[in-house]
Amino acid sequence: MSLALFLGILMAIFLGSQIYWYVRARALVKKRVKTRKAQILLTAAGLAVYLAIFALNFGVFGRRASPTRMTWYDALISAPFASWVVCSLLAFLLAILVWPVRRVARSASALASPGRRQFLERSANAVVAAPFVAGAYALLYGRLNLQVTHQPIRLARLPKAFSGFRIAQLSDIHIGPFMPEDQIRKYVQITNGLKPDLIALTGDFVTWDPSTQRAVVSALTGLHAPLGIFGCLGNHEAWSHTEDSITRMFQQVGIRILRRERVPVSTQGASFNLIGVDFETSRHMAPGSENFVRTYLEGAETLVAPDTVNILMSHNPDTFDRAAELGIDLSLAGHTHGGQVALEFVSPEIAPSRLVTPYVAGWFQKPGGQLYVNRGIGTIGVPMRIGAPPEITVYELV
Repeated sequence: MSLALFLGILMAIFLGSQIYWYVRARALVKKRVKTRKAQILLTAAGLAVYLAIFALNFGVFGRRASPTRMTWYDALISAPFASWVVCSLLAFLLAILVWPVRRVARSASALASPGRRQFLERSANAVVAAPFVAGAYALLYGRLNLQVTHQPIRLARLPKAFSGFRIAQLSDIHIGPFMPEDQIRKYVQITNGLKPDLIALTGDFVTWDPSTQRAVVSALTGLHAPLGIFGCLGNHEAWSHTEDSITRMFQQVGIRILRRERVPVSTQGASFNLIGVDFETSRHMAPGSENFVRTYLEGAETLVAPDTVNILMSHNPDTFDRAAELGIDLSLAGHTHGGQVALEFVSPEIAPSRLVTPYVAGWFQKPGGQLYVNRGIGTIGVPMRIGAPPEITVYELV
């Protein structure tokens, strides 16, 4: 199934879900409100409020600049509506699944046993309500429940001077109202406290608004590592047309963005080769075809240093297959947010990102190389995380 077809089906299901909840809300109003006139007024008012909030969130009244701090608008309108979109859709799908249970609860045999009927009705209601409970958790806690992952990486060609060398990775920051400057600075302090020898930043510093790039650079300025801070760019830098400008801004504060470049990282007379590339994709992704390639890492052979350890920073984990073929020992990636709403409590395989990549989160290995996909600290689309907590990764090379 193509991504466009999947999104089309998802939109159709979403529209069906909103009609379902409208019908349910109207039935509740009829049950609770006695007069016909009051029913009509209350239903019309509720529908008007819903449509107004919908229009505000989808920019019908004009697109506003993306703030880099939480505002009342984001807290009271954007976040609740985004949570409603996801939770109402999931609850609608569950309502379809539990429909047979409701039918049984209303059957003649159930009516003969009021206790059984009540149990079935309450069970069905609890199942349908579960997404709203999970959504509140994902919005208020899950997206901020930072995990620091300590990942040992065994590299056969690693010089002894680098045994125990520590690399900290931050990815997918997506500065905005739900990842404000102050929150990024807290993560900067946490990263510094891990005492890394080197810090890798693997893209998606902004989301859509180019005006936020200076704020994210400022927030990351506090990072410290004795052997340097390096980074690569993500798809949102390409889509927001900030690749050149944010690279210059980072350079001014001592952070080097590698764009199809390599740099030796040296200590005690030994070194390894650090490579960085811009975002590449073999899929035509909205909003355009920026950074589309037919072959991943084409021409990158010249960046690989023979007879030494090569470490690649590439925002898109799909470059891993080609990186392993080139003999790149370790690839550091992000992009997927670990699925963001991965529903791992149901099954580890349930993650939207699996529609576009087999490399959703964590450590992977194949002949020729290793890959780690960092879940990132920011969010995209909806400010929620379920089963995919934000992550800072610390690699210890051995």
